Amino acid sequence: MGDSAPAVAVVDAKTSGNVGTIARAMKNFGFSDLYLVDPPDLSRESEAYGFAGQAREDILPEAEEVEFDYLVENFHTVGFTAITNEDATKHVRFPFRTPAELAESLADVEAPTCLIFGRERVGLHNSEMERLDEICSIPASADYPVLNLGQAATVALYELRTLTVDETQLPDVAVHRAKEEEIEAFYDHFEDFLELVDYPEEKQAKTGRMVRRILGRAHPTGREVNTLHGILRRARWHIEGNGRKDSVEDEDYSK
Repeated sequence: MGDSAPAVAVVDAKTSGNVGTIARAMKNFGFSDLYLVDPPDLSRESEAYGFAGQAREDILPEAEEVEFDYLVENFHTVGFTAITNEDATKHVRFPFRTPAELAESLADVEAPTCLIFGRERVGLHNSEMERLDEICSIPASADYPVLNLGQAATVALYELRTLTVDETQLPDVAVHRAKEEEIEAFYDHFEDFLELVDYPEEKQAKTGRMVRRILGRAHPTGREVNTLHGILRRARWHIEGNGRKDSVEDEDYSK
């Protein structure tokens, strides 16, 4: 994506609450420029400001009212719809991308881009869709694919956050993964445990590989690996019948 995040436009929304919800989702996922075509009442007393959260301080009051023509003339446009054509014989709403696919494709688009959402009941009209550059649709149940306007924009902006958000509030899970030597030490401990319980010798190697694959997929933390060590130590204590519980040797397998 270019230097700026895609803009967001809402066409002919009937309820100000939906506009506020979209502004809040923009704030959540790193979008800032909001355009409104034929908007409802967005005064400070409207539902929009009640629904907007912290977006009431910047995104919503700074939203710009424009004509639909302005969007088409100034942006690479992406229209969002729940209803698509099934094949290329009718191309107004075909071909289309899912939001996840759109996130990948827009990463290489240098032109200013605008994501366009329309109307609570009928969405964007075919006459509007015909003028847009791309179509996007959120996969949903075939029995009921139509989402509320605010919900649709929230889902789409979440999927497109890779274009706008470098860091989130979530910690980097990879940073907390146990060190390789700690995990390898557990495999050694587990191998010793199989011998202790007289696990069939011909099955030990296969079982060891299975446990390795399980932990390989799980990416355990250091604390989780230490807990597994503790379980094996406690099991050994019961098997060997070594006096009191507090006499279990606290062997350090993390080295």
